[in-house]
Amino acid sequence: MLNQQFHLNTKMFDADVEQVPIRKGFGQGLLKAGELDANVVALCADLVESTQMHFFSERFPERYVEIGVAEQNLVTVAAGMAAMGKIPFASSYAMFSPGRNWEQIRTTACYNDLPVKVVGSHAGVSVGPDGGTHQAIEDIALMRILPNMVVISPCDSIEAHKATMATALDKHPTYLRLAREKTPVMTTLETPFEIGKAQIFFTPDTGLAQVGIIATGALVHKAMCVAKKLEAEGIKVKVMNMATIKPLDINAVLELAKETRALVTVEEHQVKGGLGGAVAEYLAENCPTPIEFIGVKDVFGQSGTPNELIEHYGMGEKDVEAAVRKVLTRK
Repeated sequence: MLNQQFHLNTKMFDADVEQVPIRKGFGQGLLKAGELDANVVALCADLVESTQMHFFSERFPERYVEIGVAEQNLVTVAAGMAAMGKIPFASSYAMFSPGRNWEQIRTTACYNDLPVKVVGSHAGVSVGPDGGTHQAIEDIALMRILPNMVVISPCDSIEAHKATMATALDKHPTYLRLAREKTPVMTTLETPFEIGKAQIFFTPDTGLAQVGIIATGALVHKAMCVAKKLEAEGIKVKVMNMATIKPLDINAVLELAKETRALVTVEEHQVKGGLGGAVAEYLAENCPTPIEFIGVKDVFGQSGTPNELIEHYGMGEKDVEAAVRKVLTRK
């Protein structure tokens, strides 16, 4: 059942559930952050409407910098502004930032522990027809390996709004990962958000869970749908929304692993180096646990509709369900 401790959207399983692009929540959150703090500034690499920065640029043109198609400059200029006391949000497609400017992020932002907010929009394979060259499915791995970097992957537009505002208050460099497509709204204005804290969105009616699903980003909704289906069959599942991939909520992961002794991780990203890798690395040292990994399996993306690609690369509901059933046999 839905864990109403977190005031979730009770209509999330309905066919007509509201769907909003996660990136729109970022754009609206950035505007609000800018209204609350005059030090918030925005920089973009010629994608102001695609990344939803136009809300901010239209309201605060004097605090918006159009860098152009120069992603290395994008974060370097942002780092300089951060060194002077500003709170810069630098946005582009995730494939280009952090994909094209990783060294600049590493050296100018992370090495100096400056509060540069790298906003990677259009992440994952769900950019669809843009094809493999534009599908960032390695970006979590690139960012979570960097010292001082915080990595956040919101599950819906409301959480993206809250994450953006929380990021503006955080003093560390941050990577905010955003999906392009409209996705079901699962949270509400009353759902809490805190950097570094995971939340159990779905829990058995009674008793302990038999398997735990740890999901991030837009695929959290598919994990929720699978849990609801399996509940009807008597299989007890907990679904954890891991919005912050770094710092990982190790206490929540450990508690879920000890309860279930069987986990499935779900992400629209390479299974190596992403959320699944972070969970496995921690548990290998602290609580070895059978894990099945849902994500892209060491290949590049290709052109197709978002739904076609999610299914083709084994990230659909049937794949999550199969992984749950498989990991239960490994307990």
